[in-house]
Parts: sequence; C-alpha cells; structure tokens
Amino acid sequence: MKLIMAVIQDKDSAILSDELVEANIRATKLPSTGGFLRSGNTTFMIGVEDERVEEVLAIIKANCESREQFMAAPVSIDATLESTLAYPMEVLVGGATVFVLPIESFHRF
Repeated sequence: MKLIMAVIQDKDSAILSDELVEANIRATKLPSTGGFLRSGNTTFMIGVEDERVEEVLAIIKANCESREQFMAAPVSIDATLESTLAYPMEVLVGGATVFVLPIESFHRF
C-alpha cells in the first residue's frame, strides 16, 4: 500500500476530486498555502494499493495543469530609502507536486 500526497493549485481541486471519485479512489482534501506565491493550494492524501499508483498518478497529471501567471515582485527599500518599483513578472504555477510514500499498515475504523 502507498500514500500519495499531491499538492495542487486550488483551481484544479474540484476537477481532480471529481475524477478520483469517478475512478472509485478515496481521497482526503486538506487546504494548504504555498510558500513562494502564498497562494491557495489543496493537498490530497490518497491511500491506494501498489498496483493502482500509476493510475492515480495519471489522473493527477491529466487534471492538474501548469499555467503562466503574473505576479508583482516585492517592493524593497535600500539603505538610502530609495524604493525599487515592483514590475510584474511572469511565473509558472500549477501542476502538481506529488509524493509517494510506503505505508506499513492501514486501518479504517
């Protein structure tokens, strides 16, 4: 048995959840926040048998897309109290960060 932890962007959460339900895969959703952009994420915890890991990874890959997004760089003030203007910059967001962990035992009460 494996535990798949997938951190995805909130925009992809509903569709991924629907696809997992359709494939009869149980998952627990947890709200989370990214460190770089401080944007909303969702972390899925999915416990599956070893033979279904590739199926779950394919579902995640198909439904969690990367996209380009503009963000303003933080404004900084140097020692002379001159500020630098924050120009928007384009960054790649979305997709999924996935961890597959071995599970020693699993219990459902």
